[in-house]
Amino acid sequence: MYVNPLHRLTDRETLFALMASHPLGAWVCHGRDGLIANHVPFLLDRSRGPFGTLIGHVSRANPVWGELGSAGPSVVMFQGPQAYVTPGWYPGKAEHGEVVPTWNYVVAHAHGVARAVEDRDWVFDMLKRLVAAHEAARPSPWSVSDAPVPFMDKMMRAIVGIEIPIDRLEGKLKASQDEAMADRLGTVRGLREQACDTARAMAALVQDAIDAAAADSS
Repeated sequence: MYVNPLHRLTDRETLFALMASHPLGAWVCHGRDGLIANHVPFLLDRSRGPFGTLIGHVSRANPVWGELGSAGPSVVMFQGPQAYVTPGWYPGKAEHGEVVPTWNYVVAHAHGVARAVEDRDWVFDMLKRLVAAHEAARPSPWSVSDAPVPFMDKMMRAIVGIEIPIDRLEGKLKASQDEAMADRLGTVRGLREQACDTARAMAALVQDAIDAAAADSS
């Protein structure tokens, strides 16, 4: 991934938080006939390895798990808030007109070698942890044990576990850092006025980047 130095995001905890809050990863790996892409909700196990380990599962009918024996590289891309930025929000448009549209976004790319896991105990533990992570905030959380055992056995036979120890973690936060300060502030105002939650989330990221730059210069 190309990353302008102004947009480089290196803080591990910030990247971990992004991956946890946007867990549906776009997973790309090599297959016999070329690249294979899948969208998988991953759980990040922060305790395993310097950059953590991703765990999840795919349908047994999905051929990807049978093509992982070559130990080829994988990348899983997690995308956070993103928003189009119009030059109409920039004071610079009226002052000199030398402005263009852009797109702000934040992403984390997790690189590693994926392996398929068919061990029943591993898969059952992964399912319990994945479900617990996503049910935790609900008033009456559902758990794997709520389903009948024969039914869960049937469901588990239909999936294969996926494990990716992360050996390289890249992050990018494109939040108007390369724009004039007045235009950055205009972007914050413009994004805050949008009805979309993701635009407002991006407004907060642009403001955070402004605050961080001010703190670094003081």
